[in-house]
Amino acid sequence: MRNGYKVLAYLVAIEVVIQAMAIAYGIAGVARHDAVVVLGSGWDAAAEVLGTLVAELPVAELPGFLAPVAPGHQGLVRSYALDGVAVLAYLGRTHLYEGHGPGPVAHPVRVAAAAGARGAVLTNASGGLRADWPPGTGALIADHLNLTFVSPLSGPTFVDLTDAWSPRLRAVARAADPTLVEAVYAQLRGPSVQTVAETSMLRTLGADLVGMSTVVEAIAARAAGLELLGLSAVTTLEGTGEELDPDDVVAVAESTARRVAGVLPDVLKAIRDDQPTTNQEDGR
Repeated sequence: MRNGYKVLAYLVAIEVVIQAMAIAYGIAGVARHDAVVVLGSGWDAAAEVLGTLVAELPVAELPGFLAPVAPGHQGLVRSYALDGVAVLAYLGRTHLYEGHGPGPVAHPVRVAAAAGARGAVLTNASGGLRADWPPGTGALIADHLNLTFVSPLSGPTFVDLTDAWSPRLRAVARAADPTLVEAVYAQLRGPSVQTVAETSMLRTLGADLVGMSTVVEAIAARAAGLELLGLSAVTTLEGTGEELDPDDVVAVAESTARRVAGVLPDVLKAIRDDQPTTNQEDGR
């Protein structure tokens, strides 16, 4: 009986993805999308470089999606046409700290994969753990630490995350903007901000940045075979004892996003032009 429930849950999840995909097709009138972009806190300004707007819809109107609650998250899904690249963009995301589990967090990238996307760009605002990276630094995610202790995967789904963050796409982004640094990003569950001692721990573990999003989505994206790029706007210097101001975080992220978003057209065209290497289940 337990296995029966698992099969039923799996079929329901697949049905939700199919419904969401069909609705997205109907609204945008696009047979498939080449890439997906998730715009995190303060990153809405980056939508200006994504091309011609084809369609827009509140994500809450799509099956399986939830309206975001974090500051700076509009809760919109858009379809763009960018020089022959069909781009699906989410303005905002669902976070683990909202209490819905990893499923709704991963759902948007899974829908994008079902809609034909071959690559994903995940953006966020992050706390900086390095004194030489002041607020306003733009960073490429080169690796991550999943400190949420949850996964969007279940069962014997073996996904190799050795090169989760595409070296190829990072090279494209660095060529477009050499000021971008490469970072290890740690995701905590939130919504509490880490203590000074926890910040010290993160530095010891090798993290350069910390935040409350992105990693769960990244795991789901790689499981779906999407080539992956992460862009982060450093908005604070962690461990100083200063209280976090969410409005300041969004403001710094917005100014940073406006400066570094110019890399997105080159990255999205690279996703379209080169078939990515997909993950294969290797039985480990």
